[in-house]
Amino acid sequence: MPRLKDLYLKEAAPALMKKFSYKSVMQIPKFEKIVINVGAGEARENSKAIDAISGDLAKITGQKPMVCHAKKSVANFKLREGMPIGVKVTLRGAKMYEFMDRLFNVALPRVRDFRGINPNSFDGRGNYNMGLKEQLIFPEIDFDKIDKVRGMDICFVTTANTDEEARELLTIMGAPFAK
Repeated sequence: MPRLKDLYLKEAAPALMKKFSYKSVMQIPKFEKIVINVGAGEARENSKAIDAISGDLAKITGQKPMVCHAKKSVANFKLREGMPIGVKVTLRGAKMYEFMDRLFNVALPRVRDFRGINPNSFDGRGNYNMGLKEQLIFPEIDFDKIDKVRGMDICFVTTANTDEEARELLTIMGAPFAK
């Protein structure tokens, strides 16, 4: 069992129960999933871009990514319905906690001039969203083997009802919020 899962069970759950004075253990916020999304606008011209992004995301997450296709045609973007436009991965369970551990303890400290993640990126319903500018911060990605530096969006979906509960949950789990 990953280290962060143990941390949640031993420290986070009792601390949250005490701080927010829940009456039942089922009210304690939990992580449902982490969704990692990479938009690939250049996939219109370069068909190999989706393969490169999928390979990078598979190395980072340890799970096969899903290719997302355009739902509508948009002439201004030279986009037709059904064209591949992005790649996403949904992590749950042990892989979710393992990814979270690597993100907070290995990848984010490798960002140049890192001062912490934005504490205001909550959506009002207890979910946290963040963006990364490059995939190179993960140690699994070899600098010499990438074709282009790409960013990604990471969404932490929780069962928390408020942003305050979700912020406390992420803080206990080791999220390096900016002061």
